[in-house]
Amino acid sequence: MQQKLLSRITCMLLLVLCGAHAASVVAAKRYLTCEGHSAHLSCDYGYIKVLRANYGRTDKTTCSEKRPHHQLSNVHCFQERSLKIMSDRCNGLQSCAVPVVNSVFSDPCVGIYKYLDVFYFCLPYKRSVICEYQEGVISCASGVIFIHYANYGRRDRTTCPHKLATTSDCYFPQTSSLRSRCNGKTSCKLKASNDVFSDPCYGVHKYLEVTYSCRYFE
Repeated sequence: MQQKLLSRITCMLLLVLCGAHAASVVAAKRYLTCEGHSAHLSCDYGYIKVLRANYGRTDKTTCSEKRPHHQLSNVHCFQERSLKIMSDRCNGLQSCAVPVVNSVFSDPCVGIYKYLDVFYFCLPYKRSVICEYQEGVISCASGVIFIHYANYGRRDRTTCPHKLATTSDCYFPQTSSLRSRCNGKTSCKLKASNDVFSDPCYGVHKYLEVTYSCRYFE
């Protein structure tokens, strides 16, 4: 029953995100990681779109080896911010690594040994990165722009290399802002600047990253 429900959700979301063709060829991936390890999501083709995630525990068998009963007893352990945390760290990337620890997700059930359960898509988006102080244009040769994810900050230390690339944990999603600015256009000029987006991490050299697709209307 759960598998059928997930399949229906998968198809509905793919129809919205990428159209009928994508819905017929793309399936959700699942990644499950025990507390204390790292989750490694990756796409051989396309970019990550997190569908759902939970850091907690919903059964007594997953990640249970050599664990005492009292650490497995709560099977109604949910961290409601799991989806946002994973989306901020992974959406729009080809790969990401997220430590599965309380310091990242906070502890939804003290004393319980937890795990991260993630479902995600690999979707055929376009991606653009604009370094701070620079301008860029996203465009569609045919169809119109639809923004899937945007972040102004820094999620790694190698993109737009700079001596002030001192963190990889600067998340300031701009998806809604760029949708209102760019959706429905054939091209959209963007500037990566604190004057435009404000400064989410003072003293860090940032960049604007955008994943988008070109939608076609018959």
